[in-house]
Amino acid sequence: MEILSIIPARGGSKGIKRKNIKPILNKPLVAYTIEASLNSKYITKTIVSSEDEEIIEISKKYGADTLKRPIELAQDETKTAPVMLNVIENLEKQEYKPDYVVLLQPTCPLRDEKYIDNAFEFYFKATKEGYDSCFGAYDIGYTHAKWRILHDRKLQALYDFRTRPRRQDINEHYKMLAENGAIYILPCDILKETKDFIGHNPIAYITPKIIDIDTEDDFIKVENILKAKENA
Repeated sequence: MEILSIIPARGGSKGIKRKNIKPILNKPLVAYTIEASLNSKYITKTIVSSEDEEIIEISKKYGADTLKRPIELAQDETKTAPVMLNVIENLEKQEYKPDYVVLLQPTCPLRDEKYIDNAFEFYFKATKEGYDSCFGAYDIGYTHAKWRILHDRKLQALYDFRTRPRRQDINEHYKMLAENGAIYILPCDILKETKDFIGHNPIAYITPKIIDIDTEDDFIKVENILKAKENA
């Protein structure tokens, strides 16, 4: 069984300059994800997709295979799925076709090989029940959702606020989840069919929240966590 991990790591970044190779404890950010992928007992091939030569060289140094990404797939508005499909298309030209694909974003350095392997074991059990894909998530509690704020700050009602039903009369009591960005697993054929990294019938692998680095404060938090682990 061939399981390919794809690590998308472009050179540009809106928030933090050169984020994917910014050091944490003297190791570039992308290296943590590469090492976790290489140390997984399920992943058989690890490839970093980047348009940036420095990221490619660093990724090779840490043991990953690399693919030079077309510049048109390295823009601020570029979505991740086309990047993954570009990797698959190039590997198929080399007569390599994985059975499963796992997306590992480099912004989750606290996601280690144990997390990856546990997610795979959870996913493989779930496929026996008809689930076709899996993504990492964390629980943000239960809610009776009533209003949603749209991007233009307008409010959208999620219930009939004119009748104002009592809380105990509302049947829809939702458990809310958020994707943590740490892992997405699905068969290669479904990735190609849906052109997305979440399939038709996904299941969430729920764990405590994992930091997905987006700000300088996130870097500091992660570095402190890693220092504490080293000193434990």
